[in-house]
Amino acid sequence: MANEIFDRDTILDLTVNIIPLGIIAFFVVGFAVFPAFGFDPLTTAVQYGLLIVPFVFLAILTYLSGKAIAGDEQRSAVYLQGQATVEDTKTLEEYEEAAERAAAESDDETPELTESEKA
Repeated sequence: MANEIFDRDTILDLTVNIIPLGIIAFFVVGFAVFPAFGFDPLTTAVQYGLLIVPFVFLAILTYLSGKAIAGDEQRSAVYLQGQATVEDTKTLEEYEEAAERAAAESDDETPELTESEKA
């Protein structure tokens, strides 16, 4: 499998965390530009605390989840979607190798056209 922590499949798995991070960041910027409740030190601190603290914890959770997902893909067998519990199924790596061999064999065995097919 890939050596990168955040490859395409891992990012796809983490989208459920990345989208809320974007929403929280939007509201932090929005409240900084347009203060909805005016500026009172206590109110502003509570308002930003309720946005920034979950943002930080969700960012940490997302990073750790990405490492766990990528690490699990490197340690154990990865199956096609829905095939993990099916008996006698190929792993994703075996499936990709078989597809590469089939593609290589089809390139080697290009059928030659007969005289009647050329015309």
